[in-house]
Amino acid sequence: MSADLAFDLLLAASLLWSAWRTLATPDIFRAVILFIVFGLLMTLAWARLSAPDIALAEAAIGAGLTGALLLDAIGVLRGRKQP
Repeated sequence: MSADLAFDLLLAASLLWSAWRTLATPDIFRAVILFIVFGLLMTLAWARLSAPDIALAEAAIGAGLTGALLLDAIGVLRGRKQP
């Protein structure tokens, strides 16, 4: 087994694990952090597939901008007083 194949299998397993944990966790903050991790792993997957333009878009929009917006939304929702 070559090192490239082993890395690709590890990356695929990590993608599946992070996607499953993102959907299965009851804590919303942890789910957002895992969503960001998933986006960064997808960036690496796109780079391995020789698609640097999609990898950059995934890093900037998928992991970066969307993750920041979701974290901000959690901060706003936690800042509200419960009636």
